[in-house]
Amino acid sequence: MSNPIILMETSSGDILLELFEDKAPVSAANFLKYVDEEFYQNTIFHRVIKDFMIQGGGYTVRYEEKPTHEPIRNEAGNGLKNLRGTLAMARTADPHSASAQFFINTVDNPDLDYQRDADEEYGYCVFGQVIEGMDVVDKIQKLKTKPQGEHDDVPVDMVVITGMSRFE
Repeated sequence: MSNPIILMETSSGDILLELFEDKAPVSAANFLKYVDEEFYQNTIFHRVIKDFMIQGGGYTVRYEEKPTHEPIRNEAGNGLKNLRGTLAMARTADPHSASAQFFINTVDNPDLDYQRDADEEYGYCVFGQVIEGMDVVDKIQKLKTKPQGEHDDVPVDMVVITGMSRFE
């Protein structure tokens, strides 16, 4: 069985993602549910930190937070590392709080990897990787940012996820 491929269309270009259903079944199924419901359509990359990551999937173009399904169990202990180009679940300080938001690592981020079952060392679950479009990710991470509301790293020029779908 091959892993699902997702086409993420953005206002900065397309990104092709492979989901690791075999290593992170809960996270991959959760992400696919949001994709199939067209949840990510017209959401934005609301947090962009150069030489770290780009985060999206939670806010509309009007900067309103979207309601989500229940949070999922953190699968960060799956052996996958937060390496450049990997796709991971975003969450709060509670390790089991991830719902719809995700991020793409723009560099290797070993500090985000699972250490052990302790809140501050639980890590962030990697559940996929960019297989095409890292140039788009790099373009996004270089955008100028500004504080907006409770966030410090909001792109001055909005990057919209115009659509996300299964890629056959």
